[in-house]
Amino acid sequence: MQQVPCTTNGHCRLKSMNFEIPENSISHETRGLSRNRLVVRRGKPFKVTLKSDSWLWNPCAESLVLEVCLGGLSKRIPVLFYEEQSHPQLYDWTATIYPGNMHPQSVIIHICAPVQSSVALYELLAHIETRRSRKTYVLGTFVLLCNPWLKDDPVYMPLDAHKEEYIKSDYGLVYMGSSLNVSKRPWSFGLYEPGVLEACLKLLEFSPQHLTDKNKDYTLRADPVYLSRVVCAMINCNDDLGILEGKWQGSYKNGVKPTDWSGSADILLHWASSKCRPVRYGQCWVFASVLCTVMRVLGIPSRVVTVFNAAHDGNGNMIIEEFYTRTGEKFGVSKDSIWNFHVWVECWMRRPDLGAGCDGWQVVDPTPQEKSEGIFCCGPCPVAAIQHHWLDARYDIPFVCASVDADVVRLIVHNGLVVGKTMDTECVGKLIYTKSIGSDKPENLTLTYKPDKSSSQVGAPSMWSTMSPNLNVTLKIVGVPKLGEPIHICVTITNQCKNPRVLVGHINAQVKEYDSSPCEAFWDAQTEVQIQPFSVTTLNHTISHFKYQSFLAGDDIVNLAVVLKDMRTKETFLAAEEFSISPPQITIQIEGGNSIQLKKQRTVLVSFTNCLNTALYEAVLTVQGAGLLEGKQVAKIILLQPGEKIEKKVSIMATSPGTKLLMATLSHSNNPNIIARWYHKVSVTA
Repeated sequence: MQQVPCTTNGHCRLKSMNFEIPENSISHETRGLSRNRLVVRRGKPFKVTLKSDSWLWNPCAESLVLEVCLGGLSKRIPVLFYEEQSHPQLYDWTATIYPGNMHPQSVIIHICAPVQSSVALYELLAHIETRRSRKTYVLGTFVLLCNPWLKDDPVYMPLDAHKEEYIKSDYGLVYMGSSLNVSKRPWSFGLYEPGVLEACLKLLEFSPQHLTDKNKDYTLRADPVYLSRVVCAMINCNDDLGILEGKWQGSYKNGVKPTDWSGSADILLHWASSKCRPVRYGQCWVFASVLCTVMRVLGIPSRVVTVFNAAHDGNGNMIIEEFYTRTGEKFGVSKDSIWNFHVWVECWMRRPDLGAGCDGWQVVDPTPQEKSEGIFCCGPCPVAAIQHHWLDARYDIPFVCASVDADVVRLIVHNGLVVGKTMDTECVGKLIYTKSIGSDKPENLTLTYKPDKSSSQVGAPSMWSTMSPNLNVTLKIVGVPKLGEPIHICVTITNQCKNPRVLVGHINAQVKEYDSSPCEAFWDAQTEVQIQPFSVTTLNHTISHFKYQSFLAGDDIVNLAVVLKDMRTKETFLAAEEFSISPPQITIQIEGGNSIQLKKQRTVLVSFTNCLNTALYEAVLTVQGAGLLEGKQVAKIILLQPGEKIEKKVSIMATSPGTKLLMATLSHSNNPNIIARWYHKVSVTA
């Protein structure tokens, strides 16, 4: 209940009003989005109660009119008794008094916004009018969101389980690593953290579109296609006052390393409280996860999607060129690239601008790679259009098609000349994952993007090969590589011609970032093999932990290549593979289980046992958790022998309900990188 100021002189009959926030938030599926502000969804009535000392107005001589204001725009809404309403209005504001809701000192009014209303913070006024006078009262403000529960809303999603996952859930998973060894990173979307809703609305207010023409922006915000492009561009700061600054290499000391983020709320709140200065730093999964948070808050169903072996086609020809030396080292001289994984968002909406065939999931990618109509954003791009290669559909179809379905040409270069060439039509978009509904298991989306590809089933062996009419070379990683264990490599050579062959070759391993060219090789081997006509030979190699321990940490990615040369024909053959290393486990145990009560203290034991065959010097175990812990908690040990344990006991207490994440990392002086990173989901109930 709040007092109502009157903007005109004279006796104020309207004393107070009640936005009925608890009841409306339950009815509109907005509980938890704001503690003290009314948040409702368009196309569905919400009720307000007006109170006075006596009859608020005389319906026979006076009119009660509500007015909603948005910037320089406003709409008058006559308050009518139910019997006076002609028929339900989907496309106009209504204010209705139902039988039994009119009392001597109060009146309950049900207000309904049109289904195509703009997403924004509105001001609500009330006018008591006669032919000669008008008294105006400022009732307050409310937030209006999209409504995926309403069939006529363009973001309508029919199944409740889908809405629960893609609108209401504040917990998600980001899939990372490589298609051979997929890892998952939990993410707290933070929809219900105090201040997140306000930060999302502030994002809209500081967009270039709003700063240029407020009223035009307010009008267009009814369209989820428009909203998604505005929000997408504002997640990065490349050409606006956006939220995140990207950084992919070098030092992160003047910001937060992208791998250290585990939730959206800290990022959004930091941006909102720093006069819109960009938060440092983000990479693709951070950009995408923050975008997913904003879209869910605004009422647009969204999910985070990972594409393994995602291509960046610099010239738009759907071909990615990679260059190798004769010893198998890959080097970065191409403008094209393949990221081991790339993360974007799918948003659910109708596309009346394209037709019903393009309704449904749309790719929206906030990572700043290429400009779209002059700004750094990508999408919304219908997944159906990607699948069918409808290249003329809006937006950015050719770029996204190349990301999931380009061909890879690998060239072996010596003294500036191409001495060998292979083509791979399968590796790009090898696997496309999102979190399953109500489960931490992955849902494979590959066939929704690439219906003619069948090589990306879960558990299928990863194998890239060089084919010729007479010789086939394949390179395979045996098992799932784990930090501290040997890496086993198998090269299979099939001679399909009638002549024997003598092959001389090199196998080369290089560490790389997921989005960049490999660094200098840390392991190589030479081989010579004689193979008889119409026969198969297998070469097995092992990279010991001793050989890679100073170069690799958990989740690092390795580029592996074998180059073979036929000494008689001078033909050169190449096979390549990229894979990630699984980190050792950190154990996180919460006293009493993984569900905790708000503002109740719990004890957590975090431990790491050295499973490696070497001692770790100056080992550091770090524990942190937004909304659970203040700062970082650290345990240190000078020497951690094989089989020994380091542990840290911490006390946690949640300051807000929802899903929180504890994150623990292990580092040591033998290796400059964190060798293990582990997460633990905590459910907080009020």
